[in-house]
Amino acid sequence: MIKHIKFYKAIIFISMLVLGSAMSADESVDNPGAVNITADIAYVDVKHKGKIVRIEREQDNDALIDPDYAQTSRPCPPYCIHTMQLATGVETIGELELLQYLVSYTKGEEVMVIDSREPEWLLKGMIPGAVNIPWNKLYNKTTSNREIAELLEFRFGAVKTGVLWNFEDAKTLVFYCNGPWCGQSPTNIRALLALGYPAHLLKWYRGGMQSWKQFGLTTITPQQ
Repeated sequence: MIKHIKFYKAIIFISMLVLGSAMSADESVDNPGAVNITADIAYVDVKHKGKIVRIEREQDNDALIDPDYAQTSRPCPPYCIHTMQLATGVETIGELELLQYLVSYTKGEEVMVIDSREPEWLLKGMIPGAVNIPWNKLYNKTTSNREIAELLEFRFGAVKTGVLWNFEDAKTLVFYCNGPWCGQSPTNIRALLALGYPAHLLKWYRGGMQSWKQFGLTTITPQQ
């Protein structure tokens, strides 16, 4: 039964994206140099700061990955490779699943995609539809309990009941940072789990900006 539900949800998602595609499958055949997101999806429109931004892939077939994300060697620690499953119950997702959550947010559903990086990294580009909450804002060694409580209540939809938190109406949170070697979004997810945030409401885009850039997908800067 669960498999059938997931299958139909996937069909609905793909159909929804196709309705917004600029290019049909037939047109793709006529233009063999076109770079779609998938064979049937040319682009996805998402909401960012109240405006619609189009996410598509770089159309230059000779384009190379951004040099900022081409580096293969980083000192470990701290830049170590993370496991595929960050924590029990926390789903690790890829680009198409992330696009699905961005579409859900655009439709007004209780979803938030969070860029956990520090602000200077945003100048190199961020994912349209995401909001920047730097990792240290959710880390109790650098942020007060009051500030974290304000994020839980006013941004994430949790409700304080005595000394405990009620997450019944809390948002689904999707975190990313710079890549599988970046510890910022994993730190945030573990911090929220420690506070009792339900694991099934936490998602992790492990590939982060490195994978996003590798696929040539649209990015924006804070000024846009």
